[in-house]
Amino acid sequence: MERELWTIWEASAVRALRMDFLVLFLFYLVLVLIGVVTVCICSKTHYLKGVVRGGAQIISCIIPKCLQRAMPKLLHYLFRTRNHTFIILHLILQGMVYSEYTWEIFGYCRELEFSLCYLLLPYFLLIINLVFFTLSCVSDPGTITKANELLFLQVYEFDEVMFLKNMKCSTCNLRKPARSKHCSVCNRCVHRFDHHCVWVNNCIGAWNARYFLLYLLTLTASAATMAIVSTVFLVQLVVLSDLYLETYIDHLGHFQAVDIFFLIQYLFLTFPRIIFMLGFVMMLSFLLGGYLCFILYLAATNQTTNEWHNGDRAWCHHCRHVARPLSADTQVNRNIHSHGLWSNFGEVFLPATAPYERKKN
Repeated sequence: MERELWTIWEASAVRALRMDFLVLFLFYLVLVLIGVVTVCICSKTHYLKGVVRGGAQIISCIIPKCLQRAMPKLLHYLFRTRNHTFIILHLILQGMVYSEYTWEIFGYCRELEFSLCYLLLPYFLLIINLVFFTLSCVSDPGTITKANELLFLQVYEFDEVMFLKNMKCSTCNLRKPARSKHCSVCNRCVHRFDHHCVWVNNCIGAWNARYFLLYLLTLTASAATMAIVSTVFLVQLVVLSDLYLETYIDHLGHFQAVDIFFLIQYLFLTFPRIIFMLGFVMMLSFLLGGYLCFILYLAATNQTTNEWHNGDRAWCHHCRHVARPLSADTQVNRNIHSHGLWSNFGEVFLPATAPYERKKN
């Protein structure tokens, strides 16, 4: 077995290349991560609009006029209308990653006598993930209609800041229950509206928030599991072949001991598809893990993404007109819907239906 694996390694001659391409690849990944974090931080400030405006002006000098005219229509179709583009893209990416895992990682790991349960765990997570992905796509998030309008009006208390009594939706012409919002993409008012997710082509609201949370949890776990399995496989391959004990001749003709950078380069040249898949699932694990932590924070504090995004702005606007004495419980008053950690999490999985007057008793 070791001889066969070593033959694979010998098939690609050891080349003492400079690490330019690897440095550029890592630099690219770091830039992507920094960009995502920056957008998340700036999303609640006015600086993001300035950055987007400046970027648009720079791009307008490069992109032809015909593409500039087509771009708004394309963006409107992708992000402002309900379509299945991102669902298809999601399934394609998932299929490509699992195909590579099955075609190479699973086979090599079986030859190295990895535990079968360990190797089948990503498939188990995939099945669960697809179930909750489907439920997130097709389930009703909590559409407000004339028939259930009065019922939803009694579920949550109005804080008279973000959610005012006797407000009507200008589009649906329905009274707006507390914590609800009209989704311009789906063209409906949604109870306990969180956000509209293009990846599931549906709003996330009171009735499907639990499905979305479990979908995100299993997707993060599956990506992390494949990253761990792939990393363990590559480490064990290096150990079995004793490559870390070898030497190579650098571009100056000197013998050099194999270091971690050379090992990464050699693995990249020998198993390019596996390395690219590993880089993708590792980056995905960090991004999804960060977003999952954010969603768990919102669930623990009984907030929605919509409330978190608009909360400070609504209270600052409210404070300009209403003088409020500073007190120790000012922060508590800002979130009147939080009832403790376990109750908040329970409300995600069992949406509140009882009128808030009864909860006070």
